[in-house]
Amino acid sequence: MIAENKGKLAIYWAASCGGCEIAVLAIDEKILDVAKHFDIVFWPCATDGKVRDVEKMADGSIDVCLFNGGIRTSEQEYMARLLRRKAKVLVAFGSCASEGCIPGLANTSDRKEIFRTVYQETPSTENPRGVEPQHVTEMPEGKLYLPIFYDTLFTLDQIVDVDYYLPGCPPEAERIWDAITAILENKLPPKGSVIGVNTTVCDECPRKRSEKKIRKFYRTWEIIPDEETCLLEQGLVCAGVATRAGCGAKCPQVNSPCIGCYGVNDGAVDFGARLMSALASVIDSDDPEEIDRIIREGIPDPVGTFYRFNLAHSLLRRKKKAAAGA
Repeated sequence: MIAENKGKLAIYWAASCGGCEIAVLAIDEKILDVAKHFDIVFWPCATDGKVRDVEKMADGSIDVCLFNGGIRTSEQEYMARLLRRKAKVLVAFGSCASEGCIPGLANTSDRKEIFRTVYQETPSTENPRGVEPQHVTEMPEGKLYLPIFYDTLFTLDQIVDVDYYLPGCPPEAERIWDAITAILENKLPPKGSVIGVNTTVCDECPRKRSEKKIRKFYRTWEIIPDEETCLLEQGLVCAGVATRAGCGAKCPQVNSPCIGCYGVNDGAVDFGARLMSALASVIDSDDPEEIDRIIREGIPDPVGTFYRFNLAHSLLRRKKKAAAGA
């Protein structure tokens, strides 16, 4: 039974790994405070709510919806539009909803290429008839329908209006609780804001920094860095210089470079462009051929390095589509 004096909370999982769903539970015993103030009216991962129940709710009757995952299918688009209507506050919860994250890297391909790889070309696939998912399949009993798989993965705000963003892959428990507290105390920032810290991971990182002069970039498996010096100064591509803080610099603190999962902080339009600019400024060479060699050998996967979490929300968004009939 839904209590009248409690807020109503919905949580939904679209195109993502599901880590954000688990991250909600990382607030530990504070989940009891959430239960004290909110009734969870829709959370398919954990409760037996039905879409038809949400459809019957009055528009605006859900106080807060935490929507994680990008939009890859027609079903996910339908749910994004439905929950936008039903929720007073819609939060793009986690990197997939905010930026596209790892699923967004598939925007370097189209649907045809993805299906060919997944259903025909992988070493473990046995599919001699080349069967692929179809939107409609005729059966003796009638038509079977699957959601339409889109050519492009979209971020949540490319489909519907988003009120707030909570970045991270997944968001850290402390930041989730900050967001819940802001909602409960009615202390939310202006609409469209990122709920978090507007500085960079470098500002949270305890490592010693000096002037950076890089002659070679290393892959993470090529060296064992010392535990006190800035990782970028040791030649590892650490994205902390371009990444929003909020995680507590957890990766650098365990001797691993920041990979950028909290996205770009305020004032920057494109994460990849900002990171490229930062790395270009530390290469210790004026010779174009030498610079090209340093980048080519040390950064063999530019898209995966500079746009790992944000290709779908970047200025690039996806690879250029072929012209019709080409």
